[in-house]
Amino acid sequence: MDTNLKSTIKKDVIIACDFKNADDTFAFLEKFGGDKFGGDRPFVKIGMELFYAEGPKIVKDLKERGHKVFLDLKLHDIPNTVKKAMSVLSRLDVDMVNLHAAGTIDMMKAALEGLKRPDGSRPILLAVTQLTSTSEERMQNELLISAGLNETVVKYAQNAKTAGLDGVVCSPLEAGLVKKSCGDNFITVTPGIRFADGDIGDQVRITTPEKAKEIGTDFIVVGRPITEAENPLEAYKRCVKEFC
Repeated sequence: MDTNLKSTIKKDVIIACDFKNADDTFAFLEKFGGDKFGGDRPFVKIGMELFYAEGPKIVKDLKERGHKVFLDLKLHDIPNTVKKAMSVLSRLDVDMVNLHAAGTIDMMKAALEGLKRPDGSRPILLAVTQLTSTSEERMQNELLISAGLNETVVKYAQNAKTAGLDGVVCSPLEAGLVKKSCGDNFITVTPGIRFADGDIGDQVRITTPEKAKEIGTDFIVVGRPITEAENPLEAYKRCVKEFC
């Protein structure tokens, strides 16, 4: 990882905008604009559903409105295909993008090469270790991975570091292990965040914003606790207060 890049990283809350279309997305984000939140625009995550529905335009529109964008498409294919795809995504001026660590070190190296822009800049590149909806039992019984969950996540993180990536997406329960194995400069982005008094939904490996801060993770990704809250702005402010 580029240590200069890490020096510019500031802990942040990323809102998972898992909406079905652009209209719903911007209607939601209007709650955070203007004087209501000091003119700031929250860091947002755009996943498969919204990107496939709206295409690259949704990213361009969000960037024009001043949002940082984590494009969460979890690429996983042969190295050459991923390299070419990352080159296209990099031109969208996204701030963060990811792929599946299971695609091997060669695939991750190819992705990194594809992301580099003519001026030498590039988005933050992360490897997804294991989804937060995956339990150790499912991993072993359905994916036939005999190693334990923690061991697998750490190994995938080590592979990502070897490939030159900036960090990984992992559950908050493994973030501390990743930091211990790969160093404090290795970025951890953790979904599976819920308030202590909230519903866990379909997530298995979760924690609170406050606990994620104690663990030392760099970014938390928060979806339904904010997007489905009665007052999303207040829920967002609570996340920021507890984590940052």
